This record gives sequence, C-alpha cells and structure tokens, in this order.
Amino acid sequence: MEKTKRLLAVFAHPDDESFGSGGTLAKYAAQGVKVFLVCTTRGEVGEISEPGLATPETLGAVREGELRCAAKAMGIEPPIFLSYRDSGMAGTPENKHPRAYINADSDNVVRELTVIMRSLQPDAVLTFEPNGGYGHPDHIAVHHHTVAAFHAAADADMFPDAGPAWQAGCLLYSAIPRSFFLEMREQLRELGEDTHDLDAFEESGAGWPDELVHVVVDVKDYVQQKWNALHCHRTQFGPENPFRRLPEAMMMELMSREAFSQAWPDPAQGIRDCVFSEEG
Repeated sequence: MEKTKRLLAVFAHPDDESFGSGGTLAKYAAQGVKVFLVCTTRGEVGEISEPGLATPETLGAVREGELRCAAKAMGIEPPIFLSYRDSGMAGTPENKHPRAYINADSDNVVRELTVIMRSLQPDAVLTFEPNGGYGHPDHIAVHHHTVAAFHAAADADMFPDAGPAWQAGCLLYSAIPRSFFLEMREQLRELGEDTHDLDAFEESGAGWPDELVHVVVDVKDYVQQKWNALHCHRTQFGPENPFRRLPEAMMMELMSREAFSQAWPDPAQGIRDCVFSEEG
C-alpha cells in the first residue's frame, strides 16, 4: 500500500507560513497530503496591530494561538513549536537576547530539525529562500538550519542517535517573486494610492528573482482558506498591513498563485515531482 505523501514546512514565526505558501499548504492537505509545520519561535517581539489583542508579555502565547487557528484554516496538522525566542528585526536590541533564535547553537537547532525530519519522513521539505523574503535575521537563520538538517537527515553518520537516516525527495524554497510586488505597486498606482513604500522595497533588492522560480502553484480554489489563515494572525494582519492596501478581491487574486524554487536536487537535473506537480 502506497504511503501517504508528506510535506514538511519549516518557518521562523507564526504567519510566515501563510503569506507565501498558505494556499499551497491548504491545497495539498485537501488532496490528502499530510502537511506538517514547524515554527522555531512564537513571534514574541512582533508587532501588535491593535491595542487589546496582546501585550508584549502575552504576545508569544497569543501568536501561538493564532498559528493554531491558521493551521486549522488551512487544514494542515497542528504546528510543532521549537523553544527559541523571536530575535526581532535586524539591528534591534532584541537581537542580543540570550534566547533569541539567531543566538541559538546551530548544532542544537539542526539536531532538533533532523530528529523531526527522520521521524516524519517527509517527501518534500519547504522553507524560506536564502534572504528570508526581506532579510529578517530569523528567516535567514531558519533557512540555513533547515537546509543543514535536510542534508543531515539523509546522512547516517550525522546525529546517529536521532533515528534512522531519511532522504526527502526534494528541498523547496517558498519565494514571493519580485514581480508580485511590482504588480501590487502598479495596481495601487492605478487606484491613485501612494506607493513610496513599495518603491523602497524594490530598491532594497527584496523579493525572489523571477528567473529562479521553478514551480508556480495555482491556489485560486484555496485562496479563501489562505485569506482565512492570514486573518487568524490578527496581531500581524491588521488594517495597516501592506497586504491589505488593495481591495480584498484584488489582493486575493494576486495571492492566487504561489512560487517556489527547487534547491535540491539541482534544478538543472530537472524539476522533481515530490509533492508539487506544476512546473513554472
């Protein structure tokens, strides 16, 4: 009897999973794939979009609940949390907190993720691309740790006490391409909206180069689930969130396709059908 396919997504904060890949996670869960999610922190130093939703002291617990809500909205397995603390944006005092994720011992994090991969035996592993979307230090850290664990999980000589070696079929990066932000900016301009923040975003080099996108997944039938998952993240997805500047129908249309890059095996060898089956 054929084993049910499994997809493991690994991200740093609650809400990371929904913006770039929420529709894909919902789509494959609906098609019978077992979709697992690891979140390395609870987003303890994220924003609080509206007073009354949380305090700095309660935000981690609130965001854990928000992620559990989002997982239900997407129809995936309950999230697996690691015990690290949100490091905050680059250059902030939170970077120096002793429990900050970016200060964690890399071997320890990689070991934890290796144990999870060997236990769950995913067909595909998904995480951030190398810049983490926009350079957040935790996003970059989870990229490096997940890539290291992906290869360690397949190497019996690495962490031999962490369970039998497991080689997932492919490693994928969730990537919001630069064209997404250019299209969003153009639509805002047509509505007469100020786009200076998106101009600055483009100048920063954030976003994934379109030429490095290998798979585009059509999630239009699941974009409502993605939208519902985003709304679970109430502390982060408030009225001032950049992704709510367009009218809802226009934003959902923009979000109805999700882009991914194949990191392993080398895409020059061909795009592998592990879980995803739609080539870009």
